[in-house]
Amino acid sequence: MPPTPTAPDTGTTPPSGLATPAAAGAPSVPAATHAPATPEAVRTDAVPTDALAAATALHSPVLAWFDQHARDLPWRRPEAGAWGVMVSEFMLQQTPVSRVLPVYEQWMARWPRPADLAAEAPGEAVRAWGRLGYPRRALRLHGAAVAITERHGGDVPTQHAQLLALPGIGEYTAAAVASFAYGQRHPVLDTNVRRVLARAVTGVQYPPNATTAAERKLARALLPDDAATAARWAAASMELGALVCTAKNENCARCPVTDRCAWRLAGKPEHAGPARRGQTYAGTDRQVRGKLLAVLREAPGAVPQHVLDRVWHEPVQRARALDGLVADGLVEPLPHGMYRLPLT
Repeated sequence: MPPTPTAPDTGTTPPSGLATPAAAGAPSVPAATHAPATPEAVRTDAVPTDALAAATALHSPVLAWFDQHARDLPWRRPEAGAWGVMVSEFMLQQTPVSRVLPVYEQWMARWPRPADLAAEAPGEAVRAWGRLGYPRRALRLHGAAVAITERHGGDVPTQHAQLLALPGIGEYTAAAVASFAYGQRHPVLDTNVRRVLARAVTGVQYPPNATTAAERKLARALLPDDAATAARWAAASMELGALVCTAKNENCARCPVTDRCAWRLAGKPEHAGPARRGQTYAGTDRQVRGKLLAVLREAPGAVPQHVLDRVWHEPVQRARALDGLVADGLVEPLPHGMYRLPLT
């Protein structure tokens, strides 16, 4: 899968499992997407037992590399707590770290606890989201904060099943928060981890477009037995994919496991599976949605229809985009052709 796109605010839903790591930048973790089966598919039944055993030899060099090269990011620090980890995981989906950092800092300063966010209107979350993109994430994060406040006394739950039961939390985010915030043992499969495992273990350039059962099985098989080490492994393999084993222009000379990478040892064969999906933005409904939301975020109150009409020249596409924002709960229609960010 390609690196996270940098398109402006859109309102579309991202594939799951695209966050960068939220583990400790220090040696320990603080306590606080669909394609048919092809030769490119990651299949553990095609990986011999001795190869899986050899794959576990990746742990030590990757962990040692992480100890030296992990980025110092605010959500990796102990003071971020589980809420800071959760906020970062929502923001980092489909969005690069450089764009997330300023918004994250502002968000945490304004809403340092889930209850602080839950007390605000959901439209304020959308407004504060700025131009991170995929603003439905803001509504989902607000919904999760409300549920945490109502069901868990304002504390991010520690159990994976409880995390998974929160609104807006999927398989990846639940595993990431449990692992990175609480040091638990879960397979954490984001784009970067999937690419590292596809190359280093199964010898293919890219994983399938969607996470497969075989990938999950492989990730579980490669988890270190010790929970704390497993959490560090999740963060370290993710960081390796983000910084070294990138989708394009991978830097094998810097890779701590280049001497045992199955893909490199096979001569780095080119991708032979389905065409990899690209990202388009200019001229799409996504772009129009972003322009409409930008006007509403900047306005102190409701905005009349004629002001929104100025953002895009094509009336049919503009109306479709606005209707989509209303249907997604990102915009609230009012009488007399007025629109605002949602209050409920």
